[in-house]
Amino acid sequence: MLTRRKLVAMAGLATFAPSFVAAKSDPTSREMVLNDPDAPVLGNPKGDVTVVEYFDYQCPYCKTSYEMVRDVVEQDGKVRLVLKDWPVFGGASVMAAQAVLASAKLGKYDKTLDAMFHTPNKLQQDDVEKALAKAGLTFEGVGKAVVQHQAWISGLLDRNWVQAAAFKFIGTPSFVVGSTSFAGVLDRKGLKDAIAKARG
Repeated sequence: MLTRRKLVAMAGLATFAPSFVAAKSDPTSREMVLNDPDAPVLGNPKGDVTVVEYFDYQCPYCKTSYEMVRDVVEQDGKVRLVLKDWPVFGGASVMAAQAVLASAKLGKYDKTLDAMFHTPNKLQQDDVEKALAKAGLTFEGVGKAVVQHQAWISGLLDRNWVQAAAFKFIGTPSFVVGSTSFAGVLDRKGLKDAIAKARG
């Protein structure tokens, strides 16, 4: 389990070019990392640079950087933001990830994502229920959607875990920007610089 001390130490780590494999059937292929058809996409779906973020709703650093990442993507206007749940903080994180992904099938992904990121760092079921209510959903309704789409949700979460392990990420948030991975927190300047380099 990642500690706050380790996350702080990760800030500003150097980047490295991942060794993407070619096979599209492999979850660690460049295609699946950047363009997994099941992964939610925000920003500009036709953008010229893709930013992939691996995150956990209980991660304090994911929460503090959430608004910044969304703002940088919006201000740029040409970035695809691919969000990949990587629930490393236990059962509550898995529950939150399943709920938000299920909300996508109910047409409420963006609202539920936003509400979940504005919950406490340590989640309880009540926190998840309140976030869903804020997005106009009920815990029971989302629960049914989770059951209905379990194979889809599980497959996506499994691929996210395999990808994060392949990149040797040790915690959240972690990023892939274009063809470069960032194992740790990116600040505003770091993210903008990474986007510019990928576009370069």
